[in-house]
Amino acid sequence: MTRRKILTAGQDLVRRHGFGAVGLSRILSESGVPKGSFYYYFSSKEAFGQALLQDYVDQYLLRIDALFDGPGSAGDRLLKFWSAWLAEGRTEGIAQQCLVVKLGAEVADLSEGMRHTLDEGVSQLLRRVSAVLAQGVDDGSIRRFDDPDATARMLYAKWLGAAILVKLSGEQTPLQQALADTVHALSPENKL
Repeated sequence: MTRRKILTAGQDLVRRHGFGAVGLSRILSESGVPKGSFYYYFSSKEAFGQALLQDYVDQYLLRIDALFDGPGSAGDRLLKFWSAWLAEGRTEGIAQQCLVVKLGAEVADLSEGMRHTLDEGVSQLLRRVSAVLAQGVDDGSIRRFDDPDATARMLYAKWLGAAILVKLSGEQTPLQQALADTVHALSPENKL
């Protein structure tokens, strides 16, 4: 329970401010946990960061698995995934919540353990996207690609780049363009 409180408060703060800008005292204040309790669960801020990222990856992949195992064609399920990146109304999309977007460059230079955790999480996501691409070829909802793994990497790179551009511009246009490009690229009618 205490560990969960620390991770939840920390994830919210890190998502808003970045890892380096959030001190332990702020995390503990937000979680209502005394300092001594923090060191019972985490040996250092870096160990906390690694646990926070692993928790984020685990929760994210559970949501993705539920979506990818859901009803509809593989093309429909991928469209739901990509569409979830966009904010709708007052609801934040994946792009605004994504710690890979927020922390990717920061932790790559800060901590090998944290970098590895995010990298492994991305690899697991890409394997799932690649599998759904292959399912889409089989069910006819996605055009055939020579290399579904390379296609999954290309699409994810497109979406990460668009998410960063959204952060810079404050507008959803880059993600809307990524969605239109993705729909076009995956369409079984598109034989590029």
